[in-house]
Amino acid sequence: MNEIQLDTLLAKHPLLAPMKNAEEIFWINPLATAACAAAPAAACAPTAAAGADVSFQQADIDAAEQRLQRFAPYLRKAFPQTEPAGGLIESPLMEIPRMHQCLAEEAGLAAQGRLLLKCDSQLPISGSIKARGGFHEILKLAEEIAMKEGGLSLTDDYSILMQPRFQALFSRYSVAVGSTGNLGLSIGIMSAKLGFHVTIHMSADARQWKKDMLREKGAVVVEYPDDYQKAVAEGRKEAAKDPLCHFVDDEGSSDLFLGYATAARRLQAQLAKMDISVDSDHPLFVYLPCGVGGGPGGVAFGLKQIYGNAVHCFFAEPTHAPCMALGMMTGLHNEIACADIGLDGKTAADGLAVGRASRLVGKLMETRLDGVFTVEDDMLYRLLAQLADREGIYIEPSACAGFPGVMRLYGQSEYLNANGLAAVMPQATHIVWATGGSMVPPAEMQSYYEKGKTLL
Repeated sequence: MNEIQLDTLLAKHPLLAPMKNAEEIFWINPLATAACAAAPAAACAPTAAAGADVSFQQADIDAAEQRLQRFAPYLRKAFPQTEPAGGLIESPLMEIPRMHQCLAEEAGLAAQGRLLLKCDSQLPISGSIKARGGFHEILKLAEEIAMKEGGLSLTDDYSILMQPRFQALFSRYSVAVGSTGNLGLSIGIMSAKLGFHVTIHMSADARQWKKDMLREKGAVVVEYPDDYQKAVAEGRKEAAKDPLCHFVDDEGSSDLFLGYATAARRLQAQLAKMDISVDSDHPLFVYLPCGVGGGPGGVAFGLKQIYGNAVHCFFAEPTHAPCMALGMMTGLHNEIACADIGLDGKTAADGLAVGRASRLVGKLMETRLDGVFTVEDDMLYRLLAQLADREGIYIEPSACAGFPGVMRLYGQSEYLNANGLAAVMPQATHIVWATGGSMVPPAEMQSYYEKGKTLL
């Protein structure tokens, strides 16, 4: 991007200046509308992807959920840790009142409503939100191959996929993905278990323990000295050479996106079990850490399908890699990168170290996403230590990115008033989405915690 183009963007979008300087910002999406905020959710839930080249409907999300249900018998046998949930990949929803009070005290505000933590950090098998999308894409691939070449039927008990004949069938195929870490773990673990040959193309900022774990699981890990975009580009190029290789495209995969979107119906059931209402008088605010955008985008899309404008979704990004904020704010989406405004993309939040947003998600979120805020790395470590001290819960640094949004939202008075939210905040429910952490080695987690304590 030349200097003249950048100057034009800076003049048009005032928040770009502090963003360019890696300062924390809170951006409200002007295209998000409250036109149906007072209407029943079902009446205003969107059914197609406005502004995007791909359209999704609730039926697409339902199909993904049905596929995961079909694979439950297989997952129960292949991964015994899924037995308690009947082979479903799901995480707890926990109320964290002490952390809520901690955030309020630091902000000098009263804690209003309830604060919950969606513990995707505890998802079985790979311990992160990437299990939702990553597993779905690989299971769909396996299903298609098994139906075409192995005689699998929709009415079969899918645990038969553990039979040697299916392992031999899948071993003729390979899977590849570019990743900063957690998506690589989910793709690598599931692909290797089914019998696929799997290669994970990883950027230099991925944690070493994630690379080591993938190799232990049987995946080939190819490392690049560059960033996430380079790993994805090289992975895509290598996969294109092999007609039997399936490339998991984190920058634009519909199958990943729909896998993430299934979380919404699961969350709805959990909220109902806790007797938590979601409507115009009881708004739901969801804070989602964002890297390339697939995970948070899928979850947000699914929630909007169910709750319409009674749910308000915000993405959280590191100050050095705010690719979604940059793309959404300028309307350029994946046509602009953090490097274009001088940001290096380096962050302790390795899963969020992405310089260019998904070519799919930004457009899908144009009228659905309420806003994006950014967080400094030191804040992530502080929050990690506070959560551990107040609630006894340990998550990785990137998974803490959503917490600052809870109190910062109260400073957005124009947004709250315009959407009729100011008066109902005492009845609000806030959910911070904890995107990963349970797979972190204890010594590594202890080092995160100790760093956070030194910063408090």
